[in-house]
Amino acid sequence: MSPHLRRTLVVVGHGMVGHRFVQAAIERGLTETHDVVVVGEEPRPAYDRVALTSFFDVGAEALSFLPTGEYDDPRVRLLLGTTVEVVDPAARTLRLSDGGELAYDELVLATGAAPFVPPVPGHDLPGCLVYRTIEDLEAIREAAAGARAGAVVGGGLLGLEAANALHGLGLETHVVEMAPRLMPVQVDDAGGATLARHVEALGLVLHTGVATRAVVERDGRAAGLDLGEDGGTVEADVVVFSAGIRPRDALARAAGLDVAERGGVLVDEQCRTSDPHVWAVGECAAPGGRMYGLVAPGYAMAEVVVDALLGGPGAFTGADMSTKLKLMGVDVASFGDAFATTDGALEMVLADAVAGVYKKLVVSADGRRLLGGILVGDASAYGVLRPMVSSGIDLPDNPEELILPASRSGGAEVALPDEAQVCSCNDVSKADIVAAAACDGTTRAGATCGSCKPLVKKVVEDYFASQGRTVDRSLCEHFAMTRQELFDAVAVHGHTSFDEVVAAHGTGRGCDVCKPTVASVLASQLGRHVLGEGRAVLQDTNDAYLANIQRNGTYSVVPRVPGGEITPEGLIVIGEVARDFGLYTKITGGQRIDLFGARLEQLPDIWRRLVDAGFESGHAYGKSLRTVKSCVGSTWCRYGVQDSVRMAIDLELRYRGLRSPHKLKGGVSGCARECAEARAKDFGIIATEQGWNLYVGGNGGATPAHARLLAGDLDDETLVRYLDRFLLYYIRTADRLQRTAPWIESLDGGLDRVREVVVDDALGLGSELEAAMARHVAGYRDEWRDTLEDPDKLARFVSFVNAPDAPDPHIGFRAERGQQVPADPAEPAGPVVLGSAIPVGAPR
Repeated sequence: MSPHLRRTLVVVGHGMVGHRFVQAAIERGLTETHDVVVVGEEPRPAYDRVALTSFFDVGAEALSFLPTGEYDDPRVRLLLGTTVEVVDPAARTLRLSDGGELAYDELVLATGAAPFVPPVPGHDLPGCLVYRTIEDLEAIREAAAGARAGAVVGGGLLGLEAANALHGLGLETHVVEMAPRLMPVQVDDAGGATLARHVEALGLVLHTGVATRAVVERDGRAAGLDLGEDGGTVEADVVVFSAGIRPRDALARAAGLDVAERGGVLVDEQCRTSDPHVWAVGECAAPGGRMYGLVAPGYAMAEVVVDALLGGPGAFTGADMSTKLKLMGVDVASFGDAFATTDGALEMVLADAVAGVYKKLVVSADGRRLLGGILVGDASAYGVLRPMVSSGIDLPDNPEELILPASRSGGAEVALPDEAQVCSCNDVSKADIVAAAACDGTTRAGATCGSCKPLVKKVVEDYFASQGRTVDRSLCEHFAMTRQELFDAVAVHGHTSFDEVVAAHGTGRGCDVCKPTVASVLASQLGRHVLGEGRAVLQDTNDAYLANIQRNGTYSVVPRVPGGEITPEGLIVIGEVARDFGLYTKITGGQRIDLFGARLEQLPDIWRRLVDAGFESGHAYGKSLRTVKSCVGSTWCRYGVQDSVRMAIDLELRYRGLRSPHKLKGGVSGCARECAEARAKDFGIIATEQGWNLYVGGNGGATPAHARLLAGDLDDETLVRYLDRFLLYYIRTADRLQRTAPWIESLDGGLDRVREVVVDDALGLGSELEAAMARHVAGYRDEWRDTLEDPDKLARFVSFVNAPDAPDPHIGFRAERGQQVPADPAEPAGPVVLGSAIPVGAPR
């Protein structure tokens, strides 16, 4: 080809794969010989569809891959909101929806897939929606605004994401799945059962093993689902179909291109269709007759086509279909031969129903090779396990250690070979990452789903360590020190403000990483009010207003109820406050009552009522002690051997307001039956006939861990002394936002090191740590009461600067989940705020 003869390359579709193709074309020099025209049907550039659910929290712009709306390369032109109606391979032209015509030399189809809507009666009624694009989510949000309940047809990956969206919008949510378990393609029966328990614990209602027979109609709209004789009827104002996807191959079919038997444009190993100048990539393509419904194979196809257009030998011969995701806060991963279909395959299973964890490894008949696996509830090992499958390296002598909790395993180390694939989304190997680290280069590892980031970090750090280089563990760009180093510097120099700290040890003005960290360090050491003396601007949103902000912009108020013990008078006051301010009430697993739906300017009035009744801040908003849960102990229980309620109250009052790197939770059980679930807490105490057993390092959340025994049969005084030391040692040495379980694992020596410091006083810090705790206890003041007594602090609590004393009388607010609106909207409390604003007098 003549060097001055430029060719035209047209890409139909600007989703994730279409965008990746254009990126690769620019980076590899294809635009030096080709003008690229991208035709996108959606009104916006490509965005992260993998993280689609987060749209409700972060908005469309945060998901965009191309926020400016154009590529830096001027040889790439982007046509958005435009549909290709006809492809004419003979003339090599496209007819567009605006009547225009576009000629091409090479054509890449990246039209993706469309949601499959089962043809059940009523599927096209108003109120029936799909879950695929940002526009779909906007439609779901609009429909949910006036709805009470929603149902999702499909319990696979996308179905659960859609259910999470409905649940997050405040709807009673049902999930209907025809298979006998959730996510039937990724997990087995046991894994599905574990996932189901997690999902049901969030309040969703599951209907598995039943098929949708019809959409129920009422007043011309969808009103629910008919699940037949076995499933009955589900009431739902919004129905979302998410029962799978189908390749969008209509353009190819109409153009006479070959298609696969089950749909999708048939392509060869170079992703070339039956026309030599037309290519297909992503979900619309069917290499070898198979459609791949994940983003990673689509990215691989995009790279192959760019390589082919440059004259290279690239070929697409299949893809890793492993997946790792977090659904509704639950880790789920599936990789390799997850269902043990290989001849002679053996299974190793860890099932912990209490912790909500299920892990399965599928190994070869000789026990030497890892073939696949399933992880539910804790997928932290995924980053190591999946590369072991692709690289074929030998399993360690005790492979069960790869899935045992850290507290029960020896931490089996696996040395990955250079060819091990670390990032399956972008096909990045360990060797690629090491090479990039060696020359200060970059890879795309971790840039898509993010599940490989921990392993990428470890590979990079291990490489630098092998080169004798020091790994930079700086807090952020403004502080070249770790949190522990910063804590020590503040203690040694006696700094009392962020300005002093940054002037002495940092640079610049700080950021959203270092400001809250310094605020936490100062609070831990000084014990002063978080809103005083310029500290308010350092706080995270919750600490800045001494209340938890909720997804709709209102706040929750959580008074402290030590040990869960409360008087009838206290219950009455909380009920009256909730009634008078129109708040939603919920009794939590932490043995206290949460009040939801308060406006910013209402908070002081609510606090005043509670403080006057003897309540104080429960610090539900802070990185500090939350609660010390207890059973009823020896006072009431016939099995109790110690007074667990008294001990829980004493400890909660002792450690209330104690600021720490992350939230802290405690528990006290009056006997070995463990009704307070103490071993799931950062510190847990279990009564014995001789005293108390002290357990530390238990965490709930996404990566649960059981607390481990630190010392046994302790009297009250020794227990408190050890706890004082343990908590202060953690606060001084843990990293930013590090829970106690990973903190213990990060220490050289782990729990043994903690025991040396706390029990044996090997560092001679015992008296110092105890004295620091005594200062905290003596200096504690309730943050709510202090705020009410300080006009400067109170000035922060206004929702509208032009109406600081009262809300706009022309605005009313929609209630949520049975929340009661005050009878007289003219009361100082004002109407309740939940959901979107509506005109006063509009129907609720």
